[in-house]
Amino acid sequence: MNSRRRRFLLLLAGLAYSAVARAGGWSAITAAEATQALRDSLSQGTRAAITRLGRANGYFGNPKVKIGLHKNLAKAERYLRVIGLGKSLDDLVLAMNRAAEAAIPEAREVVLEALRKMSVGDAKTILSSGDGAATAWFRKNTEAHLADKLLPIIHAVSGQSDLVRSYNALSGKLLRLAGIKSELATVESYVSRKALDGLYTLIAEEEHAIRAQPLNYAGSVVGKVFGLLN
Repeated sequence: MNSRRRRFLLLLAGLAYSAVARAGGWSAITAAEATQALRDSLSQGTRAAITRLGRANGYFGNPKVKIGLHKNLAKAERYLRVIGLGKSLDDLVLAMNRAAEAAIPEAREVVLEALRKMSVGDAKTILSSGDGAATAWFRKNTEAHLADKLLPIIHAVSGQSDLVRSYNALSGKLLRLAGIKSELATVESYVSRKALDGLYTLIAEEEHAIRAQPLNYAGSVVGKVFGLLN
């Protein structure tokens, strides 16, 4: 038997073993356990993410989720700093992040409601789809509702901060720059969208940690399910 054929047969054998192992793993997981595992992992990940984000510097102090300037402002940043508006830019960035930090704790109830509505079919499909699948499902099923929930809070916080004042100071300058539009009317929507981006980024990190290290959850249904799927 030549080496190429031997490698091919070994590959087929490995694939067959993997399929049998996967089937055996699923046979050891009940529908209720699969659903509970996914609910638990999303609940843990989301609560941890919200706790990390919903405090001073939760966004502002984390480079992965810090809310920066809108792309239209970013295009003009160098010019605006040259003409003495650097402090207004810095105030704006800080105010946007503070607004997100104040609003994100309101996501908790929306999360729990989505988890209560998760079906058994959803759970098994997501658990067998690989890393990030749970976060993607969660985003699909909560993002629109969360955006509606966060926007009024961001609006209220921005009215008490330097957010609107800073944007007002900058928008007039932007209007004088060719090809740059003022985004004043959508600043709060922008903050809401970026706040959710940050939330799902941290939820994804939590999901990855659970999938990658199920032994950390030994004795729990989360550890059992993700351990069998690894």
